[in-house]
Amino acid sequence: MLRALAVDDERPSLEELLYLLNADPRIGSAEGAGDATEALRRINRALESGPGGSEAIDVVFLDIHMPGLDGLDLARLLGGFAQPPLVVFVTAHEGFAVQAFDLKAVDYVLKPVRRERLAEAVRRAAQLRDTTPLIPVHEPDPDHMSVELGGVTRFVAVEDITHVEAHGDYARLHTAQGSHLVRIPLSTLEERWRSRGFVRIHRRHLVALRHIGELRLDAGTVSVLVDSVELQVSRRHARQLRDLLLRRTTS
Repeated sequence: MLRALAVDDERPSLEELLYLLNADPRIGSAEGAGDATEALRRINRALESGPGGSEAIDVVFLDIHMPGLDGLDLARLLGGFAQPPLVVFVTAHEGFAVQAFDLKAVDYVLKPVRRERLAEAVRRAAQLRDTTPLIPVHEPDPDHMSVELGGVTRFVAVEDITHVEAHGDYARLHTAQGSHLVRIPLSTLEERWRSRGFVRIHRRHLVALRHIGELRLDAGTVSVLVDSVELQVSRRHARQLRDLLLRRTTS
């Protein structure tokens, strides 16, 4: 049973998050804090209590934009502790994902929070608490991508990746089960996976041809439907994509 602390300066959001956490059978207790300073005081008590103490906290569900110390500041402070709690960011802002995973966040949940998405974050936190980190694999595996979550290496099958989204020098791998941010440029993945049926459709998107369900034409614009997600196709890539899809259907 996880002992959780939820931190959000917006009271309705905090109450909703606590309600969802308390409804999860893997959560033994869930407390709330209205800002990072209050949360830090509570976490200090937990650290003084020790991992098995009555004040212990296993995981912090942390908003980013808060007055005073923000969520990223608090996560940086926790990273300096010998035995910090796990951190899950819960935020309305997608643009801080890179910083969050650099700070070893377990997960990055976007508001409005869906019950099943939060349950996945809780599952990851519970697994990290209860398992020993995997031994790093030094030889590259062409059929899998290694992703880091809270210090644990996981492996995502390339065939399960529906599309990839560029985030500067990072890339977000999308699968039917969720997404993972990896420190690798989209151009590198494009070159590596070209022979595996991945094609560039936009400067920000790389798509697996086998996961394209529809090609849509509307008033001169082209888009594709990939696992229920519609993605725009740039003009420079549209002809190549149509030719590849045509060859795929006639072969």
